[in-house]
Amino acid sequence: MDEIKVGEVFTISDENTEDQEVEVLAKVTLEGTDYIAVAFTEDLKGGNEEEIDIFFLKVEADGDLSAIESDEEFDKVSAAYDALLADEG
Repeated sequence: MDEIKVGEVFTISDENTEDQEVEVLAKVTLEGTDYIAVAFTEDLKGGNEEEIDIFFLKVEADGDLSAIESDEEFDKVSAAYDALLADEG
């Protein structure tokens, strides 16, 4: 997979193996590992930010995406994302 860019839209399979389109909202790098914040494009079209579920995926060295395994890791990525938003605000 090529470099993932903010604004890129791609399809992932959810836990029910249904394909869902997601858009990359942000990218953060922590301790040498890239993470992306994504949301379902369907939610983004609704326009109500309160209802948008944002979730994070880890970008593996080979470019594959994987779920974040630990709460500790998720908390770090979430805090970095919040800081990124604050900087942009």
